[in-house]
Amino acid sequence: MPNPNQNIQRKLLAWYDKEKRDLPWRNTKDPYRIWVSEIMLQQTQVKTVIPYYERWIRTFPTIESLSNAPEQKVLKLWEGLGYYSRAKNLKKASQIICKEMNKELPKTVKALQKLPGIGRYTAGAISSIAFGLKVPVLDGNIKRVLSRLFCINENGTTSASEKILWQKSEDLVPDRRPGDFNQALMELGATICTPNSPLCQQCPLQNKCEAFLKVTVGLFPPLKKKISSKKIEVSAGIIIKNNKVYIQQRKKNALMEGLWEFPGGKREKEESPEECLEREIKEEMGVTINILKKIMTIKHTYTQFRVTLHAFTCELQSKKISPTECQQWKWVSLSNLKKYPFPAANVKIVKYITQNKLLI
Repeated sequence: MPNPNQNIQRKLLAWYDKEKRDLPWRNTKDPYRIWVSEIMLQQTQVKTVIPYYERWIRTFPTIESLSNAPEQKVLKLWEGLGYYSRAKNLKKASQIICKEMNKELPKTVKALQKLPGIGRYTAGAISSIAFGLKVPVLDGNIKRVLSRLFCINENGTTSASEKILWQKSEDLVPDRRPGDFNQALMELGATICTPNSPLCQQCPLQNKCEAFLKVTVGLFPPLKKKISSKKIEVSAGIIIKNNKVYIQQRKKNALMEGLWEFPGGKREKEESPEECLEREIKEEMGVTINILKKIMTIKHTYTQFRVTLHAFTCELQSKKISPTECQQWKWVSLSNLKKYPFPAANVKIVKYITQNKLLI
């Protein structure tokens, strides 16, 4: 019995062979490098990932080199890419692989999913691309392609919806070149079948696309409910003493655990940014400060909230400090400040301090 999806498979692979972007992780079948790229690409644009990926592979060319690396070095290399749990899970998984798996990534989806940070999508990508196994993948791009291609009124936001789309993706995977086919689906969604203004006239599956043929592309996939991001206002203090600046490491089990930051916290109602900073420093460090100057206001968007950060230079009015809201704290020179991994908003402060030589 002929495979009804054979024409789709053939057309998509022919298009991919001709039109695929030249990306560094596509020039290898090394499972480790494919794994790293897939983790970095989660909720992150390709153009952002490329320099991070290249630096990572230069620094940690093998699973063993990652396994042996200090976590702070791993986090510093990841700095600015966001979702730091991804980097921590790469490190944890590499240690498991070296200790229990003879330094080799497992091949099957089931075995891969037992590793920290590897879900069904990432496992399917590694298994099909690196090992050539016939398994499906499903990411945001593929969900959109499948929804339009077959007029599936699902967007993958519920478990039932996700199940339907996974099954359709599985039905499509060919026996030959499953990894290339999965990448072709992703590439089509990223470059042609885009969320807004899709390039239908350039699509290799145009005459197979039910939504295009019915002139209903704009209706698929159904829109997701928008979740409004919470607004947070924060004050941070750059405390300078003897040409060194105070930094502290975020507590265990806290958001962005292990990263370093300047002390401060959230502004309460009716507080000014300056009053907020004075209160937070008193609570966190047990000291009073003299605020010298506001040096910058930073706006940064995270997944579920938007932060406005007010940064001030300060000096201590007390000699003894007693930090309680951190793993550890340090006085750091200007030359050493860049060695520590900071959250994205704090990175901007570090850049300002070093460029303007505030500690000299």
